[in-house]
Amino acid sequence: MIIDKLYDSVKDKGFVCVGLDTSLDYIPENIKNKSSNVADIVFEFNKQIIDCTNDITGIFKVQIAYYEAMGLEGLKAYSKTLKYLKEKNALSIGDVKRGDIAATAKEYAKAHFSGDFEVDFITLNPYMGYDSITPYFDYFKSGEKGAFVLLRTSNPGAKDIEYLEYKNEPLYYEIGENIYKMADEFIGECGYSSLGFVVGGTYSEEATEIRERFKKSFFLIPGYGAQGGKAEDIRLYLDDFNGGVVNSSRGIITAYKKHEDGENKFQEYTRQAVENMRNDIYGKK
Repeated sequence: MIIDKLYDSVKDKGFVCVGLDTSLDYIPENIKNKSSNVADIVFEFNKQIIDCTNDITGIFKVQIAYYEAMGLEGLKAYSKTLKYLKEKNALSIGDVKRGDIAATAKEYAKAHFSGDFEVDFITLNPYMGYDSITPYFDYFKSGEKGAFVLLRTSNPGAKDIEYLEYKNEPLYYEIGENIYKMADEFIGECGYSSLGFVVGGTYSEEATEIRERFKKSFFLIPGYGAQGGKAEDIRLYLDDFNGGVVNSSRGIITAYKKHEDGENKFQEYTRQAVENMRNDIYGKK
């Protein structure tokens, strides 16, 4: 099952999820100068990041909004990036946060689990109801695909809806418990389900309970670094440094900008950012 591949990838290469949230503003001038074609420029930037971090990165997350914003050329770069990840035997998350229902959801599943935009996992938003999740189940049953459903996100606005009181506790627990029951159908040999959760790493006071409640859920954990998630908080969501992947995007892909010689050593500083993140969360100095 795909979740077993992810578990093994984290075991072998670590829990870091590199977020390829690529904007043209992030790309070194010496890469931009190689071409006038947006798709080629963006892909070359992503390719270099993948090449220098793949052996220490459990999975890569590609946020589709950045590519949609660049139009058709951006979507070409998105597709080329996903295909390159597959060539490199690297796992991918399409961060698309789809949330529609019925026939529309089936088309989203087809779009992101096959063809030009095929990925291993996608992100889903459950707030239109559970029929926004179930149309993807055939892909999960095949064992080849998985998803991370928004549970408790890292943004401040999460408290506007996710924290509304329901049965004397936050609403996200009610939603999580129901999806957790559905996820039981897709348990891999590793003990985790291919239907996991997005859990922001910025609220340490809830981390222990979330990990305890959803023992068989694999987590996609955003919020580390710039959003305020600290290493000691992140560790609470992991199980012996597995059972979750920790995303960092700008903290890694723009790390070179902090150095005077950054453009000339772009790959070196990118890799160093991943290593620093790993060491920080592992608790190594």
